[in-house]
Amino acid sequence: MPLLLLLLLLATVQTRTGAVPVPRPVSVSLDTKECHMAKFKSLSPQELQAFKTAKDAFEEQLLLKDSRCSLRLFPRTWDLGQLQVWERPLALQAELALTLKVLGTVTDPALGDVLEQPLHMLRHIHAQLQACVPTLRTAAPRPVSRRLSHWLQRLNQASKKASPGCLQESVTFNLLRLLTRDLRCVARPGHCA
Repeated sequence: MPLLLLLLLLATVQTRTGAVPVPRPVSVSLDTKECHMAKFKSLSPQELQAFKTAKDAFEEQLLLKDSRCSLRLFPRTWDLGQLQVWERPLALQAELALTLKVLGTVTDPALGDVLEQPLHMLRHIHAQLQACVPTLRTAAPRPVSRRLSHWLQRLNQASKKASPGCLQESVTFNLLRLLTRDLRCVARPGHCA
């Protein structure tokens, strides 16, 4: 009861003195008119299964080829939670662009059917994310952190220097993390750990 009286007294004082509550800092919303990333907070079990099937098919092909790639394009330290909230969509956009580029060039007929649904979903996510990035750049016109700059440079260099097989392997092994951690981190910024 004393707490209620205190709150009423505070409200009365603010009203009579014309005191205005201090505004909170403006946060960048990922759900502006054209940006709808919140719908990717979690993917349906069917969508995740399609990605898992594609990943398993790729891994089976890699075992048959006895691939020995030492490229660690997405190391364990790759965690979008380490970036500022407004930088995360930029990192995810680069990650998705590389993934689409690499998986879109797969010519193995055995993987073509398996990749159709995942590629369609990745293109849809990428298109939604592209609607967000210009909004973020104008809402938060700051220089990117060194960490993000390093990650973006790493992705750019790898796509130019690594063999197609190594790129496929790296992207494949990162696919589920991209969908279950990185995408969720952008769609639910407050729950990014």
